Amino acid sequence: MTKNIIAFWGYPEKELIKKTKIEYPKAQWVDLDININAPDLKFLPENYCIIIKNMYNNALFLKDKIIKILAPIGKDKCDSAYFASEILKEAGFEVIQTTFEQQCKNLNEINIPISKSSLPLKEKIELITKNIIEQKDYSHLKPTKPKFGFWGVPPNDLSILELFPNETEVFGWCRAVEAGYPGDFQIETFADKNIPTIFFTQAFCSKTQLAKYLANKYDGLFIDVDCNANNSIKAKIEAFLKLR
Repeated sequence: MTKNIIAFWGYPEKELIKKTKIEYPKAQWVDLDININAPDLKFLPENYCIIIKNMYNNALFLKDKIIKILAPIGKDKCDSAYFASEILKEAGFEVIQTTFEQQCKNLNEINIPISKSSLPLKEKIELITKNIIEQKDYSHLKPTKPKFGFWGVPPNDLSILELFPNETEVFGWCRAVEAGYPGDFQIETFADKNIPTIFFTQAFCSKTQLAKYLANKYDGLFIDVDCNANNSIKAKIEAFLKLR
């Protein structure tokens, strides 16, 4: 079977993306963070971050097609990604470890038209993650006057995002990724005290401590979800959006 996939997670270092595109111009790029309905191979403990589970399940499911994995392992991702990169090496993958921890010098000059746009929230998050590889210009997007904020990482269950109105601004890691600084702590922890914000993480993710702290600091709603959001979680989100 011909290998035709460049797999990655998080936001690999920009120059590595460019170099790999030149080296493999016809390759398909697959984000291992995303739920592609690969079978659960029970590689990790039951109570573990679903995004890391996705990384293993997707990689092992697509193993015969993957050329190499571009694997961020620093503050731009998490320690679990570092462990995964080493374990997947032992599983026979070519894994290129990257760190992309550059810090923004002026927060007022970051370019985040998608995060501030009037697009539906789900579309915003999908565009931000898609643009890690595509690197298109979205400065033409019409900004919105935000009524709510969404802070966090792309959910495994994207249907959560459909509960939010279009007038939702993106904060957290997603905002940092669009800005081009996935490891910048100041961008990731920024939120607007005047915008009611839901602080989201996947259950068992190390970012839960940060989300909970910021939810308390900004009087927002802390939500952590394991795999898929149940009716109780969705009801909490809907209640927050209606009452605030």
